[in-house]
Amino acid sequence: MNAGVERLRKSSGAIAGSAVVAGSRWLLMSPAVRGRRFPRWLLWSAASLGAAITANELAGKPVLPLRWSFLRMAVRTKHLLTEWQVGDGREAALADHVLSHARPGDVDDAIRVIDEFCRQRTWLINVGEEKGQILDRAIERVRPRRLLELGTYCGYSALRTARRMPPDARLVSVEFNPAKRGHRSGDPRPRQGRRSCQRRRGHLGRRREHPAHAARSARFEEGSLDLVFVDHDKNAYVPDLQRILDRGWLHPGSVVVADNIIAPGAPEYRRYMRQHEGTLWRTTEHRAHVEYQSLLPDMVLESDYLGG
Repeated sequence: MNAGVERLRKSSGAIAGSAVVAGSRWLLMSPAVRGRRFPRWLLWSAASLGAAITANELAGKPVLPLRWSFLRMAVRTKHLLTEWQVGDGREAALADHVLSHARPGDVDDAIRVIDEFCRQRTWLINVGEEKGQILDRAIERVRPRRLLELGTYCGYSALRTARRMPPDARLVSVEFNPAKRGHRSGDPRPRQGRRSCQRRRGHLGRRREHPAHAARSARFEEGSLDLVFVDHDKNAYVPDLQRILDRGWLHPGSVVVADNIIAPGAPEYRRYMRQHEGTLWRTTEHRAHVEYQSLLPDMVLESDYLGG
């Protein structure tokens, strides 16, 4: 991408905001609009929003609700909640950016490039730096040998996991959407010794993509899973956890880490953990923020399985 196109891409949010301001100003000054008694408060609101977007995009640390990429995502909420990707090309752009800017085989550099892309260019819904450190600490505490991730997205959390898990550990990441390109966001294996990271297509709740297939291919056995990270369909958190329990994949001391408890929200999962606190689970609630900003709150649950 040449420098001129890159500058234009970086300025797209500011250009869009400026266009809203200019259009609102024109409507406010237009005699035709005054004659029709167009609600001036609405135009002033649009002009203010446009100005805020422009200033926000030009700032060094933009506020998430005013980021143009966040507003575009909000418009595509229906697509996001069904396909679990925004679908405007940002996921593919991230993969291309990582392949062209990160050092091959360097997990730390791939994570750095993804974080910079999400902070400075286009916002994405991976676990992010702040909540990613909660996952890091859980892995360091448990020292898991067998790990399962539900929801690959662009592969960011898988990279963080591969970086922290012990030698000879094995991570299986399950993603139902074949269009997602998490496997392109860097390959953690070249510098991870005998650590194994595998991406599987599937969905624990669909008959045509039955979990037994994922279990056979990943060779999950009774009591074999040490850590599970759930970051997929929020409505599937409790049903999929129950499927894992029914198949006996966990053992006392296994840990389940769950993202997005507040935003977009998994209230049923939080309620389930509270109902079984001290009997099946011992849960720590980590208060944090939605990825790549410090305004919108979020929460990560870290739950130790007690058995039973």
